[in-house]
Amino acid sequence: MQQANNLINASSPYLLQHAYNPVEWHEWNESSLQKAKAENKLIIVSVGYSACHWCHVMEHESFESHEVAEVMNKYFVCIKVDREERPDIDQIYMMAVQLMNGNGGWPLNAICLPDQRPVYGGTYFRKADWINILLNLANLWEKEPEKALRYADRLTEGLQQAELIEVADDELTFNQQHLEEIVQRWKRQFDAIEGSYNRAPKFPLPNNWTFLLRYGHLSNDQSVMMQVMTTLEAMATGGIYDQIGGGFARYSVDNRWHVPHFEKMLYDNAQLVSLYAEAYQCLKLEPYAEVVRETINWIDREMTSPEGLFYAALDADSEGVEGKFYVWTAAEFDSVVGEHHNLLRAYFDVTEEGNWEEEKVNVLRRLHNDEALMAEHGLAKATFDDIIETAKNKLLAARGKRIRPGLDDKCLTAWNAQMIKGLADAAQALADESYYEKAKTAANFILNHLMDDDGGLYRNYKNGKASIHGFLDDYAFMIEALLALYEVDFNEAWLNEAKELTDYVLANFSDEQNNMLFYTSNKGEHLIARKHEVMDNVIPASNSVMAQNLHRLGLLFDNDNYLNTALMMLKAVQPRIKSYGSAYSNWSIQLLNEVYGINEIAIAGNDFRLVKRNFDEHYIPNKIYLAGLKSSLPLLQHKQSEETKIYVCKNKTCQLPVATIDEAFTHIS
Repeated sequence: MQQANNLINASSPYLLQHAYNPVEWHEWNESSLQKAKAENKLIIVSVGYSACHWCHVMEHESFESHEVAEVMNKYFVCIKVDREERPDIDQIYMMAVQLMNGNGGWPLNAICLPDQRPVYGGTYFRKADWINILLNLANLWEKEPEKALRYADRLTEGLQQAELIEVADDELTFNQQHLEEIVQRWKRQFDAIEGSYNRAPKFPLPNNWTFLLRYGHLSNDQSVMMQVMTTLEAMATGGIYDQIGGGFARYSVDNRWHVPHFEKMLYDNAQLVSLYAEAYQCLKLEPYAEVVRETINWIDREMTSPEGLFYAALDADSEGVEGKFYVWTAAEFDSVVGEHHNLLRAYFDVTEEGNWEEEKVNVLRRLHNDEALMAEHGLAKATFDDIIETAKNKLLAARGKRIRPGLDDKCLTAWNAQMIKGLADAAQALADESYYEKAKTAANFILNHLMDDDGGLYRNYKNGKASIHGFLDDYAFMIEALLALYEVDFNEAWLNEAKELTDYVLANFSDEQNNMLFYTSNKGEHLIARKHEVMDNVIPASNSVMAQNLHRLGLLFDNDNYLNTALMMLKAVQPRIKSYGSAYSNWSIQLLNEVYGINEIAIAGNDFRLVKRNFDEHYIPNKIYLAGLKSSLPLLQHKQSEETKIYVCKNKTCQLPVATIDEAFTHIS
């Protein structure tokens, strides 16, 4: 058996997957970086994550090969990085590869000088190409090191200049036209038939649809609302959604949401719970609520730790085959569901020849209208629903006996915070107290066990140990989660924790040269570049989340410094939003809040919880709630009363108190 390398003591499941490679892998730490300097060797920085299919392919083809390992070990110091644990490292070398090649992805492989500065990089390499590249670079470093040094100088300068944000124009004022300019360009990308955008692969991009839902509602743009509804329905009925177990895969490889890339990520599902809960609150379509419930059930069943935290990801592969855990032959399907198999085949699009590739297997999806199937088979709705539910339970039980995909069981603060917010959103939209209890348990665990002595957050929790000092996204999403929890139970302790974390961020992440926040703390490890995370991607940018947090906290605490900081951040980014709205969707939400204003709804009186539950039955995308019998918050001070009083304020102006929700809505815009 191959002897273990230095990764055997790592906390990351991804690094542990490589612990028995013949490559002499090291973790990113001071000793491995010093080794490169001492031996004057180039560094291979190889970045991936546990659920990454092509990372596994390159490991099998190259990193498990003694022929490849011999070259890597002889000429390089080889460092493996889990991008989810160390996004700061990934961020730098991803940008370098994008500057070199115009694109990036994972696996990410960068070859660097002994001082960490990159000179070459790419994503997946075939075995022969990888060996050839490594030998050429080793030869260059031995015979013409000055060439490598010159290229590293140019590339590092490009890294440090990339994505620089100009200081904001303080005179800029926002208006409806700014929003319309963004959305009109955005509409040109819409796929009106299949939902989302006219391209493949198709990613859920939940923050895009959150913005468009709110914009469509506030501006009464029916074409945008139709696109949101088309997209949400297509995702929920497609193969990207686990039709029997709940939860979404990371993306579909085609343009019809049919065949997923089968990995399931916590961050996608956390955001999608929030999105579908908000869409249900707005449109009252029961299938949206069903998606929320099924996805949270999956989180409970497969992704929740004994401490009440949430695991990071499920792999795409099982038994070395992508998607094997999730697909069915017609014979397997029929033997499990038994009676009504013809109806159920139609319902889940199961065919003898299969609907995916050549193996006669089926990715379950829903192509038919339920009412049409009921009519065709002469079934009442209650009977039909019972047949479907029984079949799902049978299929889930049978699937549970298969060899499961690998679980990445680390718990990341940023992703857990997104799930906490998702649960808090679902608790309100679906009036389910149990979701709030799960959110509260996870939040309390983070505050009690993932905080360091100076008031900062740790990023990672695994095997009873917190590790890695937090990055800006850990703080941004945790603050957002605490704000969401406050609006469920109105416990001001959540707000006070959020404020303390916000002050910590401003003290340790601020960039004195512009309006943005660095991704890494002043106290963090010094890397070759210090970046700002500004563009919203599959996860909203940490700067855009912090801008919204500062805006909300500024209103709650009447803190002009917070409000002004949030406004200047948005003004600095605004020129970019206009040309590429879908890449700045969370910033666009902040712009929406500036244009339409935020309704500050303060509820006083003994029945404040009942009043809030009644408000939860309505959709108000641009609002914050405050409530309680005793409060230190400025907007609630001097408004205490036993009788129900509802105050609606906006732009530092409050309307006279009213006693009913219907009266309050006359002041809400």
